[in-house]
Amino acid sequence: MERKVGSSTTVTSKEVKASLEKAHTLTSEEEKVLRLRHGAGASSKSAPLPRAAGNNEELGDELLLIEMQLMKAMRERTGQTKSASKPKAAAAASATKDKIVRALRKKK
Repeated sequence: MERKVGSSTTVTSKEVKASLEKAHTLTSEEEKVLRLRHGAGASSKSAPLPRAAGNNEELGDELLLIEMQLMKAMRERTGQTKSASKPKAAAAASATKDKIVRALRKKK
């Protein structure tokens, strides 16, 4: 009886990366596993992320509206709005100034 010698091939990370860019049937979890297993990074670090809406314009508009509302809420929460930052800073400065002026008047 003879032993059968099996053939083996080596898959490089470049080949895996190229085939993952072409394949559209994999789930995101399967793609992650293949990338981790073979050391294939993302296609490009500067490439934009794929849109969740795909070619559906109505869904894209709705997602854009939600994103804009969330960004507005985040800016208001962190105080990064242009209109809100200047009056708050001016009000804080004038309150501090008034406090100092009152303290100096009491000293006289």
